[in-house]
Amino acid sequence: MKLIGWDHQRLKELVALWNSEIGMQFPLREELFIQNSFDDANVLRSGSFIAINDEDQVIGFVVSKCWQENLDVQMNHDIGWIQVLLVKSSYRCRGIGSALLGKAEQALKERNIKTVHIGRDPWHYFPGIPKNFEKSKTWFEKRNYVSGYIEYDLIRHDQNRPNCFNPSRYDVQFTLLKKEEKHEFLSFLQRCFPGRWEYEAIHYFQRGGTGREFVIAKKNGNIIGFCRINDHNSPYIAQNVYWAPLVNEALGGIGPLGIDPNERKNGYGLAIVEAGISFLRERNIHSIVIDWTGLVNFYGKLDFVIWKEYQQMSKDLSKELKR
Repeated sequence: MKLIGWDHQRLKELVALWNSEIGMQFPLREELFIQNSFDDANVLRSGSFIAINDEDQVIGFVVSKCWQENLDVQMNHDIGWIQVLLVKSSYRCRGIGSALLGKAEQALKERNIKTVHIGRDPWHYFPGIPKNFEKSKTWFEKRNYVSGYIEYDLIRHDQNRPNCFNPSRYDVQFTLLKKEEKHEFLSFLQRCFPGRWEYEAIHYFQRGGTGREFVIAKKNGNIIGFCRINDHNSPYIAQNVYWAPLVNEALGGIGPLGIDPNERKNGYGLAIVEAGISFLRERNIHSIVIDWTGLVNFYGKLDFVIWKEYQQMSKDLSKELKR
């Protein structure tokens, strides 16, 4: 076995390994892998490696990331990520995973990263280790990773339900974002939700987004809330439709969503989710996923149920940086 650098020429082999190991639960498309693990400017090339055997076959890989983009958004430069670490089942317990992780962590330390998360990266696949991957969790624990919150993907199927959303019940207007409202919307995000959600919206417009993926709530002419909705026509593959091949019909996604802190506790949050569902139904989408959330009871009010679970895991590298 030897480790080689991150190489786009190995794309098909990498995707084939992923799908042979975890594709039944998380089916990976080549375009998604390119989007998240090659095109993301935050991929740390010096900390991303491919393991090959003596026959030059891919038997494992790791992708690590740290913040490297020149964007004026609030991102923590002390945090790094292991986006994915995967070893072929028949080659496990031979030190390959440890070698891959060690190389990734060393590269992150050289970038002065103080905390490393499993998943949760920009253009991530997972917000943690899939909960049913118990052996993976134990493996990382032995390497000083500690558990955090449980996160969930939720799903709702409503082919036979009437569309009962009634916007007249509220003193705000729910519309799809118009192109000419782009700068107002980005200013709203910068003011109320600086950081990741602002970052994702910037990339959305950079990739040709027109506004159809954002439901906005307006009160007295001002944006006071938003909800992202995604489908197969969105300008890139969004997080809540990553695993669309598992659903035998068009899949839509909802989230993130946020309400101006000064306007909360008025029912607008649940209402804007209802509006998002309504807009997706108009596109003939009846299966909807909400990804990476802990608000199971909140979304349960609209009949979303748990689909997938993830265990957050992180490691403090700062102690090792001092050695």
